[in-house]
Amino acid sequence: MVTQKHICIGVLGTHSTGKTALLRRIEMELRGHGLTVARTGRLAKRAAGIGLPKMQHHTVQSTEWIITQGIADEIACAAQGADVVLADRAAFDALAYLRAALEHRGERLPRLENERLLLLASTQLPKYELLLATVLDESVPADASHDYDAGYRRLVDRHTHGLLAGEQIPHRRVTSDSGSQTSAVESALQLCLREAAV
Repeated sequence: MVTQKHICIGVLGTHSTGKTALLRRIEMELRGHGLTVARTGRLAKRAAGIGLPKMQHHTVQSTEWIITQGIADEIACAAQGADVVLADRAAFDALAYLRAALEHRGERLPRLENERLLLLASTQLPKYELLLATVLDESVPADASHDYDAGYRRLVDRHTHGLLAGEQIPHRRVTSDSGSQTSAVESALQLCLREAAV
């Protein structure tokens, strides 16, 4: 059986940098052009719901759960026949959060665990036609409904962009500037329309 071709776009970045809002805009544009869209999300909340730690308390186990559950969610979205899968928190996002949590706590990730998690996240790279990495702008306030640690938020941002650069992962940086946001939405739209026409 041949599976239907779909386009996968992932977003990653520290909390309250507009990841979900950006994906909503992309989803609305794609739907407006007649494409079917499925979106993953709420991974950290779901992890916490089963008792796994989050934010600066992340562990190897919580990170592995988030990566593997994200993979399973992306597969489920694709199986539903969507033209486009939008992955809110692409696989490398969880690894950046873990590295930031460990630095925040003054701990180190054992080499073999680091290599294992890096390999697990890397298996997903060929699936993403586009990776969008949001950039922290501290002049934009964090979501007031959450008690965020500003220092940890900065660490996640640094580890996200450091990981992408260090592993030479193709991606597009998206700042809080409206022009950057609009350009990212337009890039996603053009990519999907081009691929859908093939």
